[in-house]
Amino acid sequence: MAHTKSQGKTNQKSNRPGQRRGVKVFGSQKIKVGEIIIRQVGSSFHAGKGVKTGKDFTIYAMRPGIVKFFKKFGKNIVSVIKG
Repeated sequence: MAHTKSQGKTNQKSNRPGQRRGVKVFGSQKIKVGEIIIRQVGSSFHAGKGVKTGKDFTIYAMRPGIVKFFKKFGKNIVSVIKG
């Protein structure tokens, strides 16, 4: 006989850790080549100059410099400028 009554699967869910998404390096901060700027689901932020997008939509630096966030045609753009 079951010890818990009529709760089914809701009581059996395991507590999973978060996936640590979000902005890792903010605007006007220095960055090195290959460092991750943003981890995201989908393209909330788009790649500008000096950055690339990975297959899981991660944005990372292609050259050293300073991170810059701005909007262009209603889209959020991330780029790395020399500095």
